[in-house]
Amino acid sequence: MTVNLDQLRRCHFGVDLGAARTRVYVRGAGLIVDEPSAAAVNARSGSLIAVGELAERMTGRTPDYIQVVRPIAGGTVVDIEMAHRMLRQLLGDKVRRTLRRNLRLRAAACAPHGADPLAQRAITETLVGLGARRVELVDTLIAAAIGCGLPVERPEATMIMVCGAATTQVAVLSLGSIVAAQRVPVGGEAVDNAIVQHLRHEHHLMLPGQSVRPLQVALSDNGITTQGPAQTEIHGRDVLTGLPRSVHVDTAAVRDAIETPLTAVLDGIGKVLRDCPPDLVADLADRGIMMVGGSALLPGFDQMLRQATGMPVHIADRPDICAAQGLGAMLEGRIEPMVLNPLAA
Repeated sequence: MTVNLDQLRRCHFGVDLGAARTRVYVRGAGLIVDEPSAAAVNARSGSLIAVGELAERMTGRTPDYIQVVRPIAGGTVVDIEMAHRMLRQLLGDKVRRTLRRNLRLRAAACAPHGADPLAQRAITETLVGLGARRVELVDTLIAAAIGCGLPVERPEATMIMVCGAATTQVAVLSLGSIVAAQRVPVGGEAVDNAIVQHLRHEHHLMLPGQSVRPLQVALSDNGITTQGPAQTEIHGRDVLTGLPRSVHVDTAAVRDAIETPLTAVLDGIGKVLRDCPPDLVADLADRGIMMVGGSALLPGFDQMLRQATGMPVHIADRPDICAAQGLGAMLEGRIEPMVLNPLAA
């Protein structure tokens, strides 16, 4: 997946289809959509009831004939028709009419590193359904690195970790290209899952679908490290009786529960470093790792990586929207590649 900046400057809008949130950047207007990748559907008629934030709030609270679906999983579109319908509603009639005035409407989209041709085609067909005549795909790693201000075009190493809901992507970049990269099938959802299973097995407590993130926040700034609070109170439903119940959870046990998914991320970082030339690894000793993505905000995650790798670890200012911002910067023509002219004989 080669980034062609000349082609990207001709694109009218860019889309970052994430498993957790969908973001749309329109050239000249900025980031106009930042909503959960969810849609509520009437199973009897097939009609769309709600999308985005409202559909997300409906999760676990609907009657049987209403289903909340997620057409995007792991950065890959798994239901093209539903993703298309969701995007249409998120954009709204006014924006769609404005975009369709361009006779040769062009779009750009972020694609996960190493996405297979089928996954790339699904993303392309989703945007073609919105009227795009041509779709340019950009590696999420490059878009996120540009969005958080890393000097990706220079001949020096920069390391980025995109912490998504379903996957974590790690890469070392130099001269505007990916030198080594690894995609780990572990993300924020795996951490949520580990906490839910721990509470179910150890405390017989079932959590509401939207209370896992508050649990992580309750662990404070040093949440998954030993400097965090010793205990925290959790409200949920008793598995045996079905009645509401509160328990005091030992946060050390929670840290143990999420150790397995986080260890997989560390293994991915180690593999990327082993695949890199020694000169680039030496650059990273000073610059360290830049964390982006919504799951980068997991309390204490950066501190854990710092202790495990011995490298500096930084979190971007707005880690959740870095990929969309990077895509927008390329659309607006704010990125100039390093020109390498061949030497005269």
